[in-house]
Amino acid sequence: MNNNVDYRDILLKDNLSRIKNKVIVLSGKGGVGKSTVAVNLAYGFAIRGFKTGLLDVDLHGPSIAKMTNIENITTLEKSKDGRFYPIRVVENLYVLSIATFLKNSDDPVIWRGPLKMGAIKQFLTDIYWPEIDVLVIDCPPGTGDEPLSVVQLIGSLDGAIIVTTPQDVSMLDVSKSIRFCQTLDLKILGVIENMSYFVCPHCNNKVNIFEGKASKNLSEKYNIDVIGNLPIDPDISKSSDSGRPYIYDFAKKEGGIVFGNIVEKIIDKIKK
Repeated sequence: MNNNVDYRDILLKDNLSRIKNKVIVLSGKGGVGKSTVAVNLAYGFAIRGFKTGLLDVDLHGPSIAKMTNIENITTLEKSKDGRFYPIRVVENLYVLSIATFLKNSDDPVIWRGPLKMGAIKQFLTDIYWPEIDVLVIDCPPGTGDEPLSVVQLIGSLDGAIIVTTPQDVSMLDVSKSIRFCQTLDLKILGVIENMSYFVCPHCNNKVNIFEGKASKNLSEKYNIDVIGNLPIDPDISKSSDSGRPYIYDFAKKEGGIVFGNIVEKIIDKIKK
């Protein structure tokens, strides 16, 4: 039994040794567009020539598979050592989600903490991750089993991206994610405010649909950078539903430009 445990630890270290940078995407609140941000960041890195991994550890509500158009892929290619490769979506981008292992996309994952910890460890040991420049890890809302498991298993994360929306109620929940990072000595690379404003298609004026200045307030309270304010854009949700990268298809739109700038800022931060 001990030999088996040691072997799995070796596999974990072997995988992590091939991944240069690891970035976790967090939010204390659901519905803020965290997975959308994670997907577009991953595509943004890949477009710029970085070999990128995208790991979905939102075990109860995995949406990355749909957003990257791998919903119908139910089998993984085997590596030489008998492990499985993550799914190669496009050049430079590899994706892994529990959705691939579910018989039906509607099947719920009814697991408690130890099972979730075990599944995440399997993602990082039983899957053979190739040489990767950046691994983006999309977590479920909150500060529970999944983000804690990621931090404990990887141990050397390069930082966290915190996603919020403008409302004060979002700030209350997102503050918990920031305190989570501080408690675990996890560097915060920056805050992204999603649904920050709407650009009128007729007059091009920016309209604040939601009241509040969560990102500004969080930045001032915790002394962390706001690295981007994303607009409300119907094409973002359309891209997610169709499994296409918004950051690529709409690179010249306001949101595409903001996403591009965010990726560049993160690259600068993880290089330091």
